[in-house]
Amino acid sequence: MQYLNLFNTTKLASLLNTREGETKLGQVVQLADASQDLNTNLTQAKANGARFVIIGIGEDIGPRANLGRGGANDAFDSAMAQFLNLQSNRFLSGEQCIVLGQVDTQDLQLPANASTESLRSKVEQLDLRVITLLTQVFSAGLEPIVIGGGHNNAYGLLMAAKAGLKRPIAAVNLDPHSDFRPKEGRHSGNGFSYAAASGALGYYHVLGLHELKNSETTLEQLKTFGGHWHSLQQIWIRRELSVETAVKSIAKDLNNTQLPVAIEVDLDAITNMPSSASTAAGVPLLDALFYVSYIAKHCPTAYLHLAEAAPSCHVAGAAAGHRETGQSISELLYSYISGRINAL
Repeated sequence: MQYLNLFNTTKLASLLNTREGETKLGQVVQLADASQDLNTNLTQAKANGARFVIIGIGEDIGPRANLGRGGANDAFDSAMAQFLNLQSNRFLSGEQCIVLGQVDTQDLQLPANASTESLRSKVEQLDLRVITLLTQVFSAGLEPIVIGGGHNNAYGLLMAAKAGLKRPIAAVNLDPHSDFRPKEGRHSGNGFSYAAASGALGYYHVLGLHELKNSETTLEQLKTFGGHWHSLQQIWIRRELSVETAVKSIAKDLNNTQLPVAIEVDLDAITNMPSSASTAAGVPLLDALFYVSYIAKHCPTAYLHLAEAAPSCHVAGAAAGHRETGQSISELLYSYISGRINAL
């Protein structure tokens, strides 16, 4: 399948740790058949009980094109090493998921000294791959869970969701940055502004926006679009309202749009998460899990996107980074899947 590296039995075996008397998720999840085309695989997986399609995007050209750090290219493997070794039991059996694989980005990678212009050109090429692949997933009636890469991929996801679901998308984004920067060439900081200009983004709310990490120009653009936000300072510092109150208010507003909902998470919103722009003053992981769980359960959610995790950027080294990001992403995955399965 073009521009898709399938997650196969060999890869699964390299990550899976079995134990007698137990069944792990990796022993139950569905995998694609390389002898069949993508649409056939998706149709067959759905017929066999799949609802969620887990996909990785291993790239850091988007953050680098935004003058940020690299490293956001290996979160998918970290997540699968943890998630697939969780227990298959009464709470989640596993056959609801097909682990599809990763978007092929090898030919898009550029050296550390690559120019900003060349990086942004490669991001445009990646956009087309994400749109092509994910449109097929949405059209098949399945929900993608996308892991890894920069937040630039929100644009491709929103475009694909609009194409597959035939409607604009209402997005909520847990992120210190609005990613609504000017349309100056594609990068991780303007996925939502490009999606808004294209008509794919019908409504936008940022949760945890850092009041001093967004330029006045960006805030004004967001306001002009009609975007909304609750800031990090409002909730977690000044305690003007609780995270529960904020999330419930966001869910109500999302439902009022009567549009499909995208749940976006920039992992650099979470305190000390290794990422392209990690922060010491961030959102607790447990609050991020609540946010994902609540929106997934109470809104007509179309997909979950977990962006920007960069295990190699962990202060204690890559091994610690893989453990922390893998465990954190696994918990976010389960929060989303559980919320959707038990949706009201």
